[in-house]
Amino acid sequence: MNPRWITLPGCLLFAAAAFAQPTTKDAAPLEKYVIERDLPGAGKLSPADLQAIARKSNGVLASMGPNIQWVESYVTGDKIYCVYRADSEEAIRKHAAAGGFPANRISRVTTVIDPTTAH
Repeated sequence: MNPRWITLPGCLLFAAAAFAQPTTKDAAPLEKYVIERDLPGAGKLSPADLQAIARKSNGVLASMGPNIQWVESYVTGDKIYCVYRADSEEAIRKHAAAGGFPANRISRVTTVIDPTTAH
């Protein structure tokens, strides 16, 4: 495994934790969304390129307040899949527009399963 890729997930998790806003009693609960971003060549972006994308995203998130949070992202060959918590799909679209990011498909997560679901 390339050691440069070990630091990227750690940086993304740190950034998500830094910008996570706890919900208050009066705030509506945030829904989880998966955003599919078409970005040809995403898998070939350098760590510096990915860092710049993360910084841009964090700046936009900071200006939007607690109604949207970045959880993590997965970089593949020609796409980036992002997991967000938000109060609406519209908040995700506003983040994408303000950051200049594609948001080709936004899907609200209805249920999460994992290997323990089988037990």
